[in-house]
Amino acid sequence: MEIKILSALWGYEDQPLEQILDRIAEAGYQGVDTFLPDDLTAQKHLLQALRSRNLSLVAHQHQAAGENFEAFKRSYLRYLEWSAEGEPLLINSHTGKDYFSFSQNLELTDIAQSFSDRTGIVVAHETHRSRFLYGPAASAPYFEARPGLGITADLSHWVCVSESFLEGFPEVLSEAIRRTQHIHARIGYEEGPQVPDPRAPEWAYAVEPFLRWWDQILQNRFARGEKITTITAEFGPVPYMHTIPFTAKPVVDLFEVNQYMLELLGARYAHYGDAS
Repeated sequence: MEIKILSALWGYEDQPLEQILDRIAEAGYQGVDTFLPDDLTAQKHLLQALRSRNLSLVAHQHQAAGENFEAFKRSYLRYLEWSAEGEPLLINSHTGKDYFSFSQNLELTDIAQSFSDRTGIVVAHETHRSRFLYGPAASAPYFEARPGLGITADLSHWVCVSESFLEGFPEVLSEAIRRTQHIHARIGYEEGPQVPDPRAPEWAYAVEPFLRWWDQILQNRFARGEKITTITAEFGPVPYMHTIPFTAKPVVDLFEVNQYMLELLGARYAHYGDAS
């Protein structure tokens, strides 16, 4: 099984695109995880820049919006179609809202499944705060209702929402591991979605369960005969990243901490194949 470790573009928006993509490629990432800009010229620029550097794409759908559910639903399908323009490995989707009804959110997952059936592009629904899979307890009924529902496992959100390392949710955690199609490799803790620095010994207690969960996801996908698994190193900028009081200065360098995750996961999963 090939492991593709990707970089998010989140946090690098102030840097020229070619410059940050060169740095990403030189660091050893195999692709990027990002949304396609609404502007067609900017979209073409991004896709050409990725192709010229042989970087794969996981398209990130987070733009869907609307004043009511019907408007959101139309926007959601539009942005799935827009994301497909980049010929991505898969689409990571911020699907629905935590305040939409159960049936409304299920309708959105069915739209995504129909889209996947038609295009062959997997839509992985991210476990993200404010979305329909915002926490483990909230996710369990959706898993029961849609046995084929696939996810992007960003378990930092579940840890934060439940204020736990999911000890009280063994069944839904097992289901999440089984359903994972893409991983967002950020480490959260009981009171937040991102530890200040995963290299620091005081945060080892938080790092360990995430590594264990990711190991289980990779083992599960390998056992099923999956050909590729994608992982995004996704530590984020301020305000996800902590700052030094009174200075607003980030406590660590964003690129440096994500490169640490790239190297940690690349070494940990090298036995599966190409995990550079």
